Amino acid sequence: MTTAFSQQYCGHCGGGGDGNGDSPTSDAHHGCQQRLAMEPPRFCPQCRRRMKVQVTPLGWTAECSRHGSLAS
Repeated sequence: MTTAFSQQYCGHCGGGGDGNGDSPTSDAHHGCQQRLAMEPPRFCPQCRRRMKVQVTPLGWTAECSRHGSLAS
């Protein structure tokens, strides 16, 4: 099951978002956004919990215990 999230937190470092759900606030998160283009998210963008991530040769899955799964 893949769930759509409104992004309130950075998926790479867990930092706070800008409030409208579009992207994290600071320029420091610009690097996080670049890393997320190549890596799976480590934090749930909705609740900031650490996600269980599994990387395979064909892609990745990331699962939040509260909000479900994301997949590449």
